[in-house]
Amino acid sequence: MQTASTNICERLCNTSIHEISLVLNIPQSTVSGIITKGKQLGTTATQPPNGKPHKMTERGQHLLKRTVRRSHQLSVESIA
Repeated sequence: MQTASTNICERLCNTSIHEISLVLNIPQSTVSGIITKGKQLGTTATQPPNGKPHKMTERGQHLLKRTVRRSHQLSVESIA
């Protein structure tokens, strides 16, 4: 049994990037990027970002402290 994505792939495999962009009504650069990403990574799913996570804001720190105080399971000092 074939899925919809398999049917679409079979129809679009032998077509140009220009034709695919016209059929799907999306820019050629998007089509090219998706194809490149699929070939390089083996998937088109969004990958996690590289590097260090963003620093927590003051508001986020305040909310974390308040949550810890309310839960009484952990202290702020034990987390730091």
